[in-house]
Amino acid sequence: MKPIAKRLFRSRTYNEQKALWGFMYVLPWLLGFLFFFLIPLLYSLQYSLSEIEANANGMTIKFIGFENFKEALTVNTSFNRILTESVVDMVVNVPLIVIFSLFLAVLLNQKFVGRGIARSIFFLPVILASGVIANLEAESLVQAINEQNATGGVFTTGTMELMTIMLNSGMNEDIVMYLMDAVERIYQIVSQSGVQILIFLAGIQTISPQLYEASKIEGATGYEAFWKITFPMVSPLILVNVIYTIIDSFSRNDMTTLIRETGFTSFNFGLSSAMAWIYFLVIMIILLISTYIISKRVFYQE
Repeated sequence: MKPIAKRLFRSRTYNEQKALWGFMYVLPWLLGFLFFFLIPLLYSLQYSLSEIEANANGMTIKFIGFENFKEALTVNTSFNRILTESVVDMVVNVPLIVIFSLFLAVLLNQKFVGRGIARSIFFLPVILASGVIANLEAESLVQAINEQNATGGVFTTGTMELMTIMLNSGMNEDIVMYLMDAVERIYQIVSQSGVQILIFLAGIQTISPQLYEASKIEGATGYEAFWKITFPMVSPLILVNVIYTIIDSFSRNDMTTLIRETGFTSFNFGLSSAMAWIYFLVIMIILLISTYIISKRVFYQE
């Protein structure tokens, strides 16, 4: 291995060596993409443009053009509704999750007794958010909240009182309703913020303490230090977390359930593939728009 590496890097410039090491670093992912993702992706595109029938002789694929896409958008009674709900949930949840994660990361970065335990508690939902445990947690919590709301419990009463106070204080009604919706989504926000909190926490810990010491000497408050130092320095991670949260929110919702049931319960693989491609294009458009808008406001330290 060493003689091969020497021949590869011999008589190369420093930039060429860095580029070669970078290529070798992404080579395992590239091979995995080519052999385990690209081929199924092309098959899925073929299925979305075809009518698939399974018989005793195997699977028959008949090209029918964009008929599956037309059926998904105009005939299927659930697809448009669930797709719209998924996009709306994403628009509501992503800002809440990113803001909550940044707020918690700043708090968890402070020195206090039991800091390690507190960090573990907020990351615990990520460990448990799989399989039966996630379903039991979600279903039991949702059921408990519904029962509490049905009986006019403390949750509903407290929310209504808080909404009344904010409206009476002169806050915009749209902002108040958004915040109330955030309160009702608190379980989703907390359970989906573990990875984002760790990313923000790692970014905050890379900020030089000398910057905060200099700002303190100059008389800056903690509020000013956050907006002038912490927020700009972690702004690249805001972009990372927004992209991660968008993909994560789209990967587990009613839309993915509908696509899976259409393909593997109804055995309509053509329609299921068409739904998946429409869903994929919607995600790509949202990612491109979000990346374009946020990247213009990201601060990169030279």
